[in-house]
This record gives sequence, C-alpha cells and structure tokens, in this order.
Amino acid sequence: MIQAVDVVKSFGDVKALDGVSVSVPEGSIHGLLGHNGAGKTTLVHILSTLLPPSGGSASICGYDVTADAEAVRRCIGLTGQFASVDEQLNGRENLVLVARLLGASRRQAVARANELLELFELTDAATRPVLQYSGGMRRRLDIAASLVGGPRVIFLDEPTTGLDPNARIGVWETIERLAKDGTAVLLTTQYLEEADRLCEQITVLSAGSVVAGGNPAELKAEVGQRLVTVTPASENGVRDAVHALEKAGIRATPQESGTALSAPVAAASDLAVVVRVLSDADIEIAELAFSEPTLDDVYLTLTHEPASKPVSA
Repeated sequence: MIQAVDVVKSFGDVKALDGVSVSVPEGSIHGLLGHNGAGKTTLVHILSTLLPPSGGSASICGYDVTADAEAVRRCIGLTGQFASVDEQLNGRENLVLVARLLGASRRQAVARANELLELFELTDAATRPVLQYSGGMRRRLDIAASLVGGPRVIFLDEPTTGLDPNARIGVWETIERLAKDGTAVLLTTQYLEEADRLCEQITVLSAGSVVAGGNPAELKAEVGQRLVTVTPASENGVRDAVHALEKAGIRATPQESGTALSAPVAAASDLAVVVRVLSDADIEIAELAFSEPTLDDVYLTLTHEPASKPVSA
C-alpha cells in the first residue's frame, strides 16, 4: 500500500532525506521514529503529495506520488500534527463539510458523518461546537475527518502530541481499529511507548537517514540488553558475587552504589543460572531483578551514533 524506495529530499544545500526506504502492507501500522528534524514529517509530506521528492521513488496503492498525484490523493487520508477541524462548527457539521467537499450529496454526507461519529464514539457530542471538545475528542474528530473519503491509507503525523494519558490511550485504540479494518497506517511519533504498543514495524530515522528497521522485538534484541541486577545481603557480597559470576563465564559489573551488581544475559532463562552460581558460592541474595531492553535503549543508542548506509525497512 505504501512503497518508498531510496527517497531523497533536499532543500538547497540541506538534505532532509537521504535514501529512505519504507514499505507498509494493508492492515498494518508502521512507525516512523525519530527526533525533531529527523525527516519524519518530510517523508509524510512526500508520500501524501504535498512535496515532490528530489530523488528515489514512492507509490501509494500502486500510484506514483509524482506522476499520479491526483490518484494518490483519492487513496489517502492525512492527520497532521495539529487538529485541522473548524472550532466554530459542531462535530457533525465538520464531517459533513469534508464529505461535501469530496463530492458527496447532502444525504450521503450526513450518513457518512453519522457513521464516523458513532465509530469514534462522538455521537453524544455531535451537535456541540468543537470549541467545547476536549483535546482527545478533537483529535478523534480530526482522524474521523481524514477517513470521510474511505481512504485505504492514512498518515498520522504525531497524532497524540499534547494529549493527556487517557486521551492518548483513546487515540491508540482508534488507530488499532483502523488497522484491524484493513487500513494501512503510517504513524510518526516521538513517544517510544506509542511505537512499542502500536507498530508491527518501525523505521528509525536520524538526520534524514534510516539507521534501523524492524519490529520492536527485533530492534530491542539488536541494540538493547537484558540485565540481571543482584543485591547481595552482605556488605562484601558484591565483590564476591562478581568474582563467582566471572569464574562461571558471566561478565558482571558493580553498580555505582556499591551495593548491587549487573550482569548482561541472553534470555530470561539465564536468570536461573545466575541464581545457581551465587547459591553454589554461598552468596545470599537480598534482591534480584530482571529487565528487558526497551525502545528507549534502542532509540538512544541509534540516534546518538552517526547514520550509516541507509537500509530498507
């Protein structure tokens, strides 16, 4: 549904995108992860025909974004970083307006508006001015407006920025429903927990280049590190535990506090190995913890390293 191959975008001497490739199939959510200025919004603008690429190729639903821009626009919906609904109109009027602009009759427009209001749980607020909507309600209405034309592809550019946690979860559930109904979703975000929950595949951008791509589990396994943290019961336990683990071939490092140590492990099952080694060395454990790598680890590692040769995602 979305295919970008070696996309380049330059603004004068500044290269905003440098060979970015992304592929998104039907009914899936693909995340673009990166800091401000990484190139996320620029790529969305190219894929939605708002900007022409300087190089490479991109297509939506099989239509080239440059040669077949009008056909592409018939296939897509776009929700930008800021809600674009009219605050003076009520919820239903906003959706009817969009439907009418897309060529629907008055009756068709009202029917489609009512359908979307129900889908996004806004029916009770349909006649209220949008000015009175909460941030989460306004965001759901904005996404609903992008779906009036029944697009097969939707671009969501940081859709939960500025929302409180409850409103953010509501938008997440809306996005998940879209994918379940077969829509291809390209989501840009700076929220790592958002990408981890929603996205089957993630492309990490830094300085306009792809620095990594894969599903969340693959990215964590590639960059992150599973750790066992041990707090021995005795004062000298840290030194003795480090020595015992190293004799067993497990690299361990004392923490700055001096009361605990950390050891990287390949899998959760290795936790039992650590416990057995310390037990055999008669080292009593006061506290034991196991931590999985997170997308925070992935993101911080990748975006603080120079971008290497772009890879497909």
